[in-house]
Amino acid sequence: MNTLSKRTFNLVLGGIMVAMATVLGFLKLWEAPYGGSITVCSMLPILFFSYRCGLKWGLGAGLVNSALQLLLGMSALKGLTVGTLVGSILLDYILAFTVLGLGGMFRGHIKNDAVAFTLGSFVAMMLRYFCSFLSGWLLWSALNEATYMQEVIATYIPGLANVSGTTLAVVYSLVYNGVYMIPEIILTCVVGFLLVQFAGKQVLDKPADVKA
Repeated sequence: MNTLSKRTFNLVLGGIMVAMATVLGFLKLWEAPYGGSITVCSMLPILFFSYRCGLKWGLGAGLVNSALQLLLGMSALKGLTVGTLVGSILLDYILAFTVLGLGGMFRGHIKNDAVAFTLGSFVAMMLRYFCSFLSGWLLWSALNEATYMQEVIATYIPGLANVSGTTLAVVYSLVYNGVYMIPEIILTCVVGFLLVQFAGKQVLDKPADVKA
C-alpha cells in the first residue's frame, strides 16, 4: 500500500484508539476526591497505538487525546488563577496524556514484543505519574490546607504524617497521585503484557498490504 494509504490507515486506527481511551476513561474502578481515578486501562489504547505505528504517530494521538481530556475536564479548572490554570493545562493534560505516546519506545530494541511493550508502557505511564506529581506539588498543594494533606498522608504512610513545609507538599503529591496512578500502571502493564504475549501477532502485525 502506498504512503497515502498507510497514513489513512494510521489516522483511522489512531482515531479509534483515542475514542477507546476516552470510553475506558469513563469506566472508573475508584475515584479520588479531588481528581484522578483508577480506570479500566484507559491508557492502554494510546500505548498500543504508539507501539504498533511508531512514536511520531503515538505522540500525535497522545496530543489529540490530551486536548479531548482537557475539554472533558474544563469544569475542574474553574476559579483558578491564570498561573495555576496554565500550569494545570500543561501538567495535568497536555504533557500528562501526550507522554503516553512514548509507549512504543522499545520496539525494535528488545526482541520480545511483550517485554518491549510492557517496559515502554511502564516508562510512559511513570512519566505521566511524574507530571501529575509535579502538578500536585507545584500547583494544587498550595490550594489545600496542611491538615488535610497530613490526613491524606497518614491514611497511607502514617510515619510521614507529621512532615511540614515543602516536604509536606512533595509527600502529599506523591501519595495522592500514587494512590490511583500506581494501581492503574500495574493493571495496565499486566493486561498489556498478556494481550501482546498471547495475541501479539494478531494485534501488532500490519495487514499484508500495509507496509511500515
